[in-house]
Amino acid sequence: MGCSDELRSQILIEALPYIQKYNEKIVVIKYGGHAMLDEDLKKAVMKDIVLLSLVGMKVVLVHGGGPEISDMLARLGKQSEFIDGLRVTDEETAEIVQMVLCGKISKQLCQLIGDAGGKAISLSGLDGRMFTARKLAGDDLGLVGELTHIDPAPIKLALSGGYIPIVSTVACGEEGGVTYNINADTAAGRIAASLSADCFITLSDVPGVLRDLNDPKSLIPEIRSDEIDSLIKSNIVTGGMIPKVTGLADAIERGAKSASIVNGRMPHALMLALVSRAAAAKGFNTGQEDEDSGTTILGSLKDNE
Repeated sequence: MGCSDELRSQILIEALPYIQKYNEKIVVIKYGGHAMLDEDLKKAVMKDIVLLSLVGMKVVLVHGGGPEISDMLARLGKQSEFIDGLRVTDEETAEIVQMVLCGKISKQLCQLIGDAGGKAISLSGLDGRMFTARKLAGDDLGLVGELTHIDPAPIKLALSGGYIPIVSTVACGEEGGVTYNINADTAAGRIAASLSADCFITLSDVPGVLRDLNDPKSLIPEIRSDEIDSLIKSNIVTGGMIPKVTGLADAIERGAKSASIVNGRMPHALMLALVSRAAAAKGFNTGQEDEDSGTTILGSLKDNE
């Protein structure tokens, strides 16, 4: 759905104080899932990211690529398997993950940002050993890693040069010679924390956390980190939403100043996310009768601001 001229004006006017607030501040955006599959929407998201950068925000884009990885695996005759939203990753799958994320998607996003007038540079957790990981304990997910160390220096170096870092979430193994697949939601949260990001936004396939998946009006506008376990146990937060929510909460607990899930299928969702921080307390309203719009803000107690 496109935006009316009236809505565009409203978004810009309402977002202005938050654009000023985040001038020269770090904004980490996690982008992935099916929200990446619509080419027109993808271009719109990249244009919004360039706009945020041009008005003075230091934007870091962390991307996933689950659907494209699954598609490539299917072409090779391999079936994708998930446990609690995490991809089971054998050695062949790990190679495909690295190829799709680092060699294809990251470069495409860099090109789209360049086409929109911005400057982007592709990074992965392997570059400069930015991410170090060990095998994730628990269910045997294969080469799925648990991050043990993040060195944000390559990201900070890119930002200091005026570039938008595009980060692919694969990691070096602590033991050497092993490459781990890291869930992008989890990695984005840790990156946001390591940078003490002022704003961490996850663009999702859904409006946010819903009490009833079949009812978009059941959006939960705010969640405290101490509520997450109960939401998971009660099956309100399930599947791929688990790493999204826990990644956002982890970012808050480790030092990011705010975190939210935003409907990435909405045009100009990033601009709407800025407005939503002020509108959440009184009910999010973009001026559209679109029940898919919305956001869920996470925090410890409320947030650290």
